[in-house]
Amino acid sequence: MNHIAMLIPTVDQIGGAERQVLELAKALAAKGWRVTLIALSGTGGIAAQELSAAGVAFLSLKMRKAWIDPLGWLRFLYWARQHKPDILHAHLPHATWFARLVRLFHPVRVVIDTIHTSNTGSVARQRAYRQSSSLSNWTTCVSHPVADAVIEAGMVSAGKISVLPNGVAIPPQPNVATEHAQRRKPNFRWIAVGRLTPVKDYPTLLRAFAQLPGTTLLEIAGSGPDERHLHALANKLSIEDRVHFAGFQSDVQPCLSRADAFVLSSLWEGLPVSVLEAAASGLPVVATDGAGTREAMIPDETSLVVPVGNADALANAMSAIMAMTPDQRSQMGARGRRFVNDHYSLPKVVREWERLYHKLLVELLYARRRA
Repeated sequence: MNHIAMLIPTVDQIGGAERQVLELAKALAAKGWRVTLIALSGTGGIAAQELSAAGVAFLSLKMRKAWIDPLGWLRFLYWARQHKPDILHAHLPHATWFARLVRLFHPVRVVIDTIHTSNTGSVARQRAYRQSSSLSNWTTCVSHPVADAVIEAGMVSAGKISVLPNGVAIPPQPNVATEHAQRRKPNFRWIAVGRLTPVKDYPTLLRAFAQLPGTTLLEIAGSGPDERHLHALANKLSIEDRVHFAGFQSDVQPCLSRADAFVLSSLWEGLPVSVLEAAASGLPVVATDGAGTREAMIPDETSLVVPVGNADALANAMSAIMAMTPDQRSQMGARGRRFVNDHYSLPKVVREWERLYHKLLVELLYARRRA
């Protein structure tokens, strides 16, 4: 049984990338892989319990100085000598550099890293990826715009990179009684999901929402450093009684099931898991045209797409969704559900990961035999 160790900076705070890693780890364990999720810092919290229940081991390196804490390195090396992982799969920059540099101190058969955003960061970050690329067997990106940005920045050569998207579970189809109950609700409910950080551009969403009728409601599921500022802005716009900040939700499905439509206001994305989850739940979507977002939808069929940072355009698109008949919204949602099921269902994505893992392990075996 091959042993996969997944590295990520932390799972104490959950965003799209973290949720994707958790789901991938659990799905691989269910298919018979031996999986350990390693966080560079934090305690693991609820996520560690979730992993344990799914048969995934969890280890925190308890690093206090990003990825350069020497005690964290010693903890990892001690663990690696005992458990001998076959594959080290890193997600997000700090975990990527850690996984690559591990090879200088401990033999690892295969190192893979996954890039989750089209934002390639500073020149220093790009240089760090480029200079350490020889220490990685393969790099994956969650969407084609992410891969294009990474190659253009010179972070990875085109011959060592592929696109392997995020995957989501497809919830059960809502029954007819539930759909009829949704149609009879007096208030139209919007849902947004994501950490309360600048990249999600919630101020633009709140300004757009303030232009909608006073009976409209908005729920925002997520936590983060911008929470106080967003509460203040909601008060300033006099919409505080119509906006519900739900905080972090380990399971967003209940939030999605009570909503009529989903909205995303991000400046950029890699491949937004929240849009995939909303579409899989049969919700029509309004989203800003950030890099990576279009791959999660079919504009004008499963969603409406508007320019980034334009509150008026966002409000107009939200109004257009609200002006549709329930049947029209249901049809848009059904198209989105089929699209996600065809391209981004978690079982399909897990099979693609398994093929990549096996391919790299077999290539390594043949290379050693030739040597």
